[in-house]
Amino acid sequence: MNRCFLQHLSLLVSGLIFVGLISCRDQSPPKNKKIPSFEQVEHLYLNQIDSCIFHLEEIQKNTEISVLETHFRKARQYFKQVEVVLSYAESENYNTLNEPNLLRVHEEDLTNIKIREAQGFQVLEETIFADSVHQERVAQEAEFIKNRLQLIRSNTNFNHFKNYHFLWMVRNEIIRVAFAGITGFDSPVLLNSLQDSKAIYESISNYLTFFEAEFQDKDLYEKWQNEISKTQKILQEGDFDTFNRYDFIQKRTHTQITLWNQTVKDWKVEFPFEMAIKNDAPDLFSPQIFNLAHFSGNPKAKLDKDILALGKKLFYDPSLSGNKKMSCGTCHAPELAFTDGQPKAIGNKGKPVLRNSPVLLYTGLQKGFFHDSRASTLEEQILGVIENPDEFNTTMEAIVETVQAHQEYRNSFEKLYQNGVTGRNIREAIALYVWSLAPFNSKFDRNIRQEENTLTTQEIEGFNLFMGKAICATCHFPPAFNGTVPPLFTETELESLGVPFDAKNDKLDTDLGRYYYFKTKERKHFFKTMTVRNIEKTAPYMHNGAYQTLEEVMEFYDVGGGLGMGFDVPLQTLPSDSLHLTEEEEEAIIAFMKTLTDDTDFGNLSDY
Repeated sequence: MNRCFLQHLSLLVSGLIFVGLISCRDQSPPKNKKIPSFEQVEHLYLNQIDSCIFHLEEIQKNTEISVLETHFRKARQYFKQVEVVLSYAESENYNTLNEPNLLRVHEEDLTNIKIREAQGFQVLEETIFADSVHQERVAQEAEFIKNRLQLIRSNTNFNHFKNYHFLWMVRNEIIRVAFAGITGFDSPVLLNSLQDSKAIYESISNYLTFFEAEFQDKDLYEKWQNEISKTQKILQEGDFDTFNRYDFIQKRTHTQITLWNQTVKDWKVEFPFEMAIKNDAPDLFSPQIFNLAHFSGNPKAKLDKDILALGKKLFYDPSLSGNKKMSCGTCHAPELAFTDGQPKAIGNKGKPVLRNSPVLLYTGLQKGFFHDSRASTLEEQILGVIENPDEFNTTMEAIVETVQAHQEYRNSFEKLYQNGVTGRNIREAIALYVWSLAPFNSKFDRNIRQEENTLTTQEIEGFNLFMGKAICATCHFPPAFNGTVPPLFTETELESLGVPFDAKNDKLDTDLGRYYYFKTKERKHFFKTMTVRNIEKTAPYMHNGAYQTLEEVMEFYDVGGGLGMGFDVPLQTLPSDSLHLTEEEEEAIIAFMKTLTDDTDFGNLSDY
């Protein structure tokens, strides 16, 4: 028998051979010994890695294009099956093996800037399915992936894993499929996203069989398997361009999140901490989804109503600025979704500053702040505004003195904070107010949560285009529709789009963006991916306010950004070829984006 047949046979019978182990093993294993369920998970996981390695070796051996393509598809299928465990247990390795085919730039500080070419499955896909196949490059990429998987395999140890680890793995994959997997995010050429997602659910189904004994409610286990079977059928029969992603997320994803929450209760699982998504999040489009501590960096941070009221008052107080005329609200008006309607913000001297005022709604759901992500927290961004000569033009020490001299402020801080008025407490109060501006109260949110059924056919079509053919969601990820990458939400992406100087589209903008921060030439013209929530109210658009209408923005993307317009943008991350969107499709996408406008009175704290 050949190796491939033996590996497939092993995969087929692994679940049957090991399923009996649960009933005959001690349910409270000694310390540092794998629990039976994870013995089975590990066995299947290693077999899946072996099968992936086998097909990578076949890619290295062959030169015929059709053979390379066949083995790539097989290797990719096994990699997606491995993803359920790999992306959790080896997140850094997983990200490397599945990263986009773009130059990787990591800027830790001025003395630690690392630049390298991308590697992994997306690179291999684009190399094999190119118009002209470079055989040596194909072999090199396959060798890299194979070696990395062999290293992962040799270091696999699930002794420390517990039931809550498994549940986190499953929920991560449900979210990854819904918010990135079905969008084409990691299958840029083949757009094999639906089949990839089907392979993921196959693994989840197999792994669940190993935990069947954990279910006190046996009907719940059957509901899981029936739901996964239904999901796989929908994915199998789907077509990338016409797939109803709205229906999939509303019906399948949210059903699975409900089953997941029921399983947590059924297994009586207690989680040791929370990651980005709260452990009891009821769905994926609600104010209760995200864990504040993950984004704020403050494990004790909480949205206390009195602190929010204090932060709101500070936000609108011009006495904190150097000239006593500018507040945060000067450039961030609630009626304009906390922007100012100007191409570029107006500074304290009455002149435009470098960039457009960024929307503050949902801004807390990021890992980078300002258009160039030069601040890592909201508190750091606030300090940047305070010290900027064109904005508050003052110091934190001066603001502390101002607040300390204000009797009402002083009383509030002494009541709410043990150490009273401090610079840190002032920044935290303002930051928490800004963080609270994420109501998830748009027409789209209420519909996807099935609280109402008011979306039009055009609006649903627009969402499906946004998540599919138009590839908007490969950069603007749900649920915040910004650049913070699900399901871990630990990175907010920077992109180079080749934005023009103005709507004439005749020359590239001169603002070099992220480059100014570390002077890394590979970061020229890179800017943070902003949210499209409330975009109906935030014109003009782009970091420089180049476009006045959403129609102009859609046309910019449809032609392929700056490169598509003929500008010199060597590291543009937006594909330069046209999306070939029809006028009706562009109108549908705009109609969808307008459903992301929040129906919230931001003048009233009780409304959000």
